[in-house]
Amino acid sequence: MIAAIMYSNLSRHHRTLPGRGAAGHTRRSVRPPAAYRQRGARDLQKSAFGAPETWHDDTEVSPSDKSLVVQPAGTGYWHPVTADQIRERLALLPREFTAPLGTVQLSSMTRKRLLFPCYGMQWGANIYLYPIEASLVETYVRPPKPQQLIEAQMFGGVWTQHGNEWRLTWTEAAVQDFYLNNVLIHELGHVLDTRNTNTEARERYAIWFATEYGYRASRGRR
Repeated sequence: MIAAIMYSNLSRHHRTLPGRGAAGHTRRSVRPPAAYRQRGARDLQKSAFGAPETWHDDTEVSPSDKSLVVQPAGTGYWHPVTADQIRERLALLPREFTAPLGTVQLSSMTRKRLLFPCYGMQWGANIYLYPIEASLVETYVRPPKPQQLIEAQMFGGVWTQHGNEWRLTWTEAAVQDFYLNNVLIHELGHVLDTRNTNTEARERYAIWFATEYGYRASRGRR
């Protein structure tokens, strides 16, 4: 099941960041109308047919040494967080939260994901995090929904309108904060949610979990 809206995944960076090109980086792309970044597939069965990602068998992963897989982000894209940053963030959580977690994968951008882009996805015990534009500017052809505006404000993203386009702009620090304290923790909430069965209830739980153990905890409010 695909989540219905994006929650996320500011001024443009003109300096070169690791793994990026010079200022301007790459040709700016405009998202198709239905292609807001969103949270990804839910409750998928382990199946080679129609599999959205590489399946990682969580039974092979030691609870004390979570596996992290890093794929190239792709031309014009960038992984906001590193494997070490993910390990450090997960280490701050209670052990009972991370024990069920299998593999965390930083996935590549592909043509298919350009049409149906995600910030993150949970599949079984695994979490997949996706890259964003290396320019740190996401361009869309529809205005953001209220929840999108709220979460961008929470983590330092800035929405602006430019004619018939809307842009969500990040700083490097803001998007790292967003991935480590929202996207990662949100998807972990889905891994841990073994009670709720319908999409809306699971999404509400993951949003609550990310707010409590991601946003508020990272700001010393718990």
